[in-house]
Amino acid sequence: MSEKFNPAPTDKHAADPKQEMRSDKKQDDELERGLKDSFPASDPVSSTQPTKAAPNAELV
Repeated sequence: MSEKFNPAPTDKHAADPKQEMRSDKKQDDELERGLKDSFPASDPVSSTQPTKAAPNAELV
């Protein structure tokens, strides 16, 4: 028996932890920058962009 038994091999479809950490850091930096740029303000910072209305959309 030359190979050691590994009961939990790595998941080749799992997200790369280093890549996920960089992505989280990037999003955190963007939110922090938005907070600094908007201070003092009454509206909270949003991490998403608003959707564009359809050309024929009616305003309510």
